[in-house]
Amino acid sequence: MNKAIMDRMPATPDLNQERLEQLRELMPDLFTNDGALNPDELKRLIDPSSTPETERFEFRWFGKADAKRNAFTPTLATLEYDPARSVNPELAEGNAIIEGENLEVMKCLLAAYRNRIKCIYIDPPYNTGNDFVYSDTWDQERRTYWEHVGITENGIKVDTNTKVDGRFHSNWLNMMYPRLLLARQLLRDDGVIFISIDDNELHHLRKLCDEVFGPEYFVAQFTWHCRQFTDARSLRHLSTDHEYVVCYARSADFAFRGTPRDESKFLNPDDDARGPWMSRSILGLATRDQRPNLHYPIIDPSNGNIFHPPEATGWRYSKARMQKLIDSHAILFPDNTEGRPREKKFRSDLGDSFTSFPTIIEEVYTSHGTAEIRDLFGAQIFDFAKPSQLIRALCEQASSGEDIVLDFFAGSGSTGQGVWELNASDGGNRKFILVQLPEPISVQTEAYNAGYRKISDITIDRNKKVAYRFDEAAMTAKTKTRNDLLGDDGVSPSIWTSGFKVFRLAKSRFPRTDFEPNPDKTEEENLEALDAYIREKEAAFLMTFSREDILQEVLLKNGFMLDVQTEQLTGFTDNMVFRAQDSRKEATVCLDQDLKEHTIAKLKGMEGIFICLEQALNTTKKWNLRTEFGERLVAF
Repeated sequence: MNKAIMDRMPATPDLNQERLEQLRELMPDLFTNDGALNPDELKRLIDPSSTPETERFEFRWFGKADAKRNAFTPTLATLEYDPARSVNPELAEGNAIIEGENLEVMKCLLAAYRNRIKCIYIDPPYNTGNDFVYSDTWDQERRTYWEHVGITENGIKVDTNTKVDGRFHSNWLNMMYPRLLLARQLLRDDGVIFISIDDNELHHLRKLCDEVFGPEYFVAQFTWHCRQFTDARSLRHLSTDHEYVVCYARSADFAFRGTPRDESKFLNPDDDARGPWMSRSILGLATRDQRPNLHYPIIDPSNGNIFHPPEATGWRYSKARMQKLIDSHAILFPDNTEGRPREKKFRSDLGDSFTSFPTIIEEVYTSHGTAEIRDLFGAQIFDFAKPSQLIRALCEQASSGEDIVLDFFAGSGSTGQGVWELNASDGGNRKFILVQLPEPISVQTEAYNAGYRKISDITIDRNKKVAYRFDEAAMTAKTKTRNDLLGDDGVSPSIWTSGFKVFRLAKSRFPRTDFEPNPDKTEEENLEALDAYIREKEAAFLMTFSREDILQEVLLKNGFMLDVQTEQLTGFTDNMVFRAQDSRKEATVCLDQDLKEHTIAKLKGMEGIFICLEQALNTTKKWNLRTEFGERLVAF
């Protein structure tokens, strides 16, 4: 049968093709740039060591396979709450600043925030040769990494990625690739990511994002006019006045909110029955050679004056449509032929109150970010901070209400300020999560002289200053002073409106189980060694046991968000039992080393999961709990 005829014949659903499409929707990184499933990537998913790197016609670089493996390798770290540096934590409502290496931090967030982030904005290193390049070779046993809460030469590469390095671009791609893979996991189905970049890595970033998100999910490449004044220092007599913001979405249906129309432009000075209007040009964009049908004379019916369009533009409309506008008195004619006719554009013809958001971003400059730093700190303690107005404008297009905004290259913390300002302007209640490496600050800087030792200290302090400014504004609105609002205990009451919690990347409180049998010993001897190893690890765990830290880690790794609320239940007398709850789930938790039968009996009817220590249970207790909670029992 003719193939063309067969192609037109009705067919049953192609289930294999549907399955491939579903797989690509879930994991686009398993497919080549032309949309075909890559068998080697599928094999690596099953066994990472099964397929060595090979050269083929696709976007590849040295170290790509290891970088991808790093993204999907579980972390042994956790996030530790830092109450001393938190600001009004009782009012945080999900706002958080996390100090630590961002790849591991995102892994820690994965259980709770997977498919929960609406908007991501990042300003990663531009790879100019002077930027810090992250090295993902750390582990929790590297003493120097943990000496400075996550920064050392083995944990974070603190030298420059010089262009004489043969892997200059590969190093940058190996840093970005796993982080973007995890960013995609964190985004909601209607989520979007914005990435600031310059010319150094723009073309590589686009190809990288095509692979991670899929080329069909490319939304826009914004050109940001970032320099307010021409750069007179240029060696080539060329002032680079722009940077870019690359935007990708999780869904092909994603659309921006749009820019509100300037309603003040619409007036009705002649009491036109069609309502308010504004005048606009009726000139086109085509020469006579290009569109001869748009080059014709028009006549003012009131006095017979004739008007011709410029040779380079022609009119906007065809002759027939133009005549209809003239007949309906929608064309405004000047008093003499030296002027230009214009159109009456009625507000009622324009539909909704929004216009398209432009891909050229104007009137917000890097100098505005510099001014913000000086205004907040009184000194230039951070160079080239992104202006919060830029981030605010992007987040306004992509988020609303209770949405979560993530920035895992937080820098000075511009994103936090942008989110707070946006909420204040539109009444939203967006939450921010900022992640910043505790990168050491050079001694010979204004920041060091001002007392800052890590970039993350600036991130936290900036948002603290912004938070207090919002509080001061709230107090001014109520015509009260700070002292008027302080209670007898010196603690401010509900007037305070802003806050955030601080967390830091830390070692897991649980011991690592990396026992390896000795091939020179018998099976019985290895089992005895394993029992001794387990007893040693349990003893070490009990010696360093901190209920508060363990509770935070257990809840995070069981999918509770950073704003989880916990309270001790008073009805339990034999054990210390807690109730944990966030906006999505709830749990009952007991971390005592001996769970009493009376406690188990009182747990009946509890909603959500129940979390306890494995060693607190014997066979009977586990049976009773399994009978009550089923799969909702979590013993560790």
